[in-house]
Amino acid sequence: MTASIHASAVLVGTKAVLIRGPSGAGKSRLAWQLLNAGLPFARLIGDDRMHVEAHDGRLLVRPSATLGGLIEIRGLGVRRLAYEAVAVVGLVVDLAAEDAERLPDARGAAIDGVTLPRLAVKTGADALSMVQAFLGTLPGD
Repeated sequence: MTASIHASAVLVGTKAVLIRGPSGAGKSRLAWQLLNAGLPFARLIGDDRMHVEAHDGRLLVRPSATLGGLIEIRGLGVRRLAYEAVAVVGLVVDLAAEDAERLPDARGAAIDGVTLPRLAVKTGADALSMVQAFLGTLPGD
């Protein structure tokens, strides 16, 4: 069964970054920043409303049918971009996370029975730098 969630998603390399958080937390802003960060490959999956579904132990993410290719850019409004119709989620980013810590544990996020790496970002933190560091490094423990 496909669940609809309030989130944005960007394909970075071969895996999607699923960005969750309350309204106004910066989901669209982080998605736009990832698209423009000079990464080897980054493409919008969707903004605002995503559909997630477990399939063979992986979590798939798709844009809402009516919002595919659309992203809100603060000050410009809703804009259209090329987008991916589906991707496998590799990282969950929770913005404005109350449980964000300097040295987080590695519990992960469980969505539709699939546990994924999770990055909890506190309000005001540089989410883009944290995502880039997560994607470009391995845990040191």
